[in-house]
Amino acid sequence: MAQTKKNKLKIIPLGGLGEIGKNITAIEYNKDIIVIDCGMAFPEDEMLGIDIVIPDVTYLIKNKDRVRGLFLTHGHEDHIGGIPYVLKKINIPVYGTRLTIGLVENKLLEHKLEDVSLNVINPGEFVKLGCFKVNFIRTNHSIPDSVGFAIETPMGTVVHTGDFKIDYTPIKGEVIDLNAFAQYGKKGVLVAMCDSTNVERPGFTQSERTVGYKFMDVFKECKHRIIVATFASNIHRVQQIVNAAVLYNRKVAISGRSMVNVVKVAQELGYLDVPEGTIININDLKKYKDEEIALITTGSQGEPMSALTRMANNDHKKVVIKEGDMVIISASPIPGNEKTVARVINLLYKKGADVLYDALEEIHVSGHARQEELKLMLSLLKPKFFMPVHGEYRHLRHHAKLAMSLGIEKSNILIAENGNVLEFNTKSGAINGSVQSGKILVDGLGVGDVGNIVLRDRKHLSENGLIIAVITIDKKTGEMISGPDIVSRGFIYVRENIDLIEESKIIVKTAFNKCKDANIKDWSSIKAMIKDDLSNFIYEKIKRSPMILPIIMEVSVNERI
Repeated sequence: MAQTKKNKLKIIPLGGLGEIGKNITAIEYNKDIIVIDCGMAFPEDEMLGIDIVIPDVTYLIKNKDRVRGLFLTHGHEDHIGGIPYVLKKINIPVYGTRLTIGLVENKLLEHKLEDVSLNVINPGEFVKLGCFKVNFIRTNHSIPDSVGFAIETPMGTVVHTGDFKIDYTPIKGEVIDLNAFAQYGKKGVLVAMCDSTNVERPGFTQSERTVGYKFMDVFKECKHRIIVATFASNIHRVQQIVNAAVLYNRKVAISGRSMVNVVKVAQELGYLDVPEGTIININDLKKYKDEEIALITTGSQGEPMSALTRMANNDHKKVVIKEGDMVIISASPIPGNEKTVARVINLLYKKGADVLYDALEEIHVSGHARQEELKLMLSLLKPKFFMPVHGEYRHLRHHAKLAMSLGIEKSNILIAENGNVLEFNTKSGAINGSVQSGKILVDGLGVGDVGNIVLRDRKHLSENGLIIAVITIDKKTGEMISGPDIVSRGFIYVRENIDLIEESKIIVKTAFNKCKDANIKDWSSIKAMIKDDLSNFIYEKIKRSPMILPIIMEVSVNERI
């Protein structure tokens, strides 16, 4: 495609900047758009009742005729979790490595999505869509089949590292293809987009194999049941748990729906080596002695409905924590999850279990590059412009400083926010405007139907409770014929506060009579008067502000008879 002065390469992050998770980026040139990743995030504490958070892709929906394809770096939820929801709005072909596509296919089956074009691409191969040529480059991460991308555009090459680390002794597969990144660095890289998750940590990230050595030590010494919680998609970790179990003659049971699904897909595609007869049904645990059992489960982040949390709360249907159980939490808490993880650990200790977690033992290593690995990547790529991605704002700032220490000019480093439009030509790069972006909240089957107003009401209810004031009036005369009745939920214990309830009834009745005397017949005005007067009374009485819901019911004389 001929390059004109007006054409500019645009990079538009729609998620993943200033936050952990929800990664998605659009790259646009002229009439063509491609998308990198489409993830989800965990809900924040104030998002009461929300299951997951997905990116707002309004911009892509508005330009769906120009979107050529979705490219996936790897199969973690923060990179593929939003795909089913987005594909319902915009059906585009999906490209990824074998395991990544296998995990996506499983998600689409759950959501009953058919007729989606899923394409398996191997590292070293490329896909040409519109004016873009996307080259898949092998990387190392905490899940097999991870890749970065070199995207050749009419304006120059953009390199997106994806989540990566440099692991010289990976569990399965080959070492990261540093040579491929270096070759693009020699040819010239216009923009580098690089993982910032571990930029605050000096040195190198340890190899995944170091965790395996610790598992071997624990399995060798432990004479009780072993329960290991980790991310379902951390297949390398699952493999090492299986290896230790096999070596020390333990059967392996799987708990947690996502863990069961991922293990099934990984086995079918050959990414998990499990000797026949090793994995048993969780219903058969009682057939074996405790020292013959290893259980792999979800819940390393203390998620309320996860298998480990249910075990800690005595809510799990199949597993009850016993004295002497060894529970290993093989993950670090995602920022914001520290309290929930600590709560689960405390509950496990109370039930007599021994717990190993990251603060005590090296039973987890990250899948993300530390400072020296990030320096190596940038030194190989030698980009003209640098854009740190995947991290909270402080991570992006630290990554920018790291890039400057390597000689990249400050003016060529762009710290962006979700929705920013970054425009590049061969000589300049700048943030120029923004598009709609943000968070779409998923609650059960509802997608986007819970917004700030609903969350505000939920927060109000959770903090202050609810009072319902019910009155019944005659349809013809407008006279109150029944009530007021006061119903309280989450506000006070009614039996111990009879006086307050009776006084509240008087306030409601007085407010209604004031409206009647003033000839106010509009229901909304009557309800507002009741609500305001009752709210003021309660606050003056006990300094609380419950949500107040007045209900007026009309009946005719005939209905009364």
